[in-house]
Amino acid sequence: MKQWVAAFAFTVFSLVGSSCVFAERFIVGAQNLSYFPHYDFDSDVDKGVGWAILEAFSDATGHEFIYVALPIRRLQMELAKGNIDFVYPDSKRWYNNITNNNDKSFSLPLTQAVTGTIVKKKKAGRGIAAVKNLAMPLGFTPVNWQERVNNGDTLLTSVKDVPQGFALLQQEKVDALDLEYHVAQFSTASLPQYDDVTLDLTLPHNEVSFSISTLRQQTIIDELNRFITSNPKLIESIRIKYSIIPLSELFDSLVNEQQLSPSDIWKKDPALAN
Repeated sequence: MKQWVAAFAFTVFSLVGSSCVFAERFIVGAQNLSYFPHYDFDSDVDKGVGWAILEAFSDATGHEFIYVALPIRRLQMELAKGNIDFVYPDSKRWYNNITNNNDKSFSLPLTQAVTGTIVKKKKAGRGIAAVKNLAMPLGFTPVNWQERVNNGDTLLTSVKDVPQGFALLQQEKVDALDLEYHVAQFSTASLPQYDDVTLDLTLPHNEVSFSISTLRQQTIIDELNRFITSNPKLIESIRIKYSIIPLSELFDSLVNEQQLSPSDIWKKDPALAN
């Protein structure tokens, strides 16, 4: 009997491997901003592409994730206190004055965000000097605009949510809206009165990885990374479901739409590059 039990235990361990021996429950702190299709953790139905990938990981491992929507500026604070286990989204490229990225473990990207500057189509292509007033979600950091903000060349207007940003843009109370491309696409589909906008390539834009981060749960990050690398077709199918398109595939169509030459395209300041 003891030999059978030992053999059974070995079989279970072999099937599960070192990636997940015990299922656990974890708290994920998430931005309390409706930023769909990337995330909307106040939704009772669909919380976005990052959530869908974490739920697929949960189904495969038995780990349970509880999602708590928090103000952006509280996320790192609660992580440091140990009140939450993970933060989503997070990126190695983002700075905060509470936690040190060198102390954190980051997952492989759950998705890629095409961050950029949204303008009315009739105003596209005018360049950064034309943006005197920029709307930005509360809690976001204007990295690529900071010098102009510091010099008084561009005024920042914080907005509580995406619809408020679009309303200000439509009313021309701001010249541009700092917003992710896919979020803008989803928002204009549900708010058709704001569909005359585009991501202006003459203004700051970038591609940023959205990862999940932790200070204390490195082993779960390792498990998640193995899950992502072992299931590329599943991960890609989830991203396709949410219509996530890489910047490389969007670039040419936007250039043609805005009739831009290579010299017109905004280029990141090397001093701000990672």
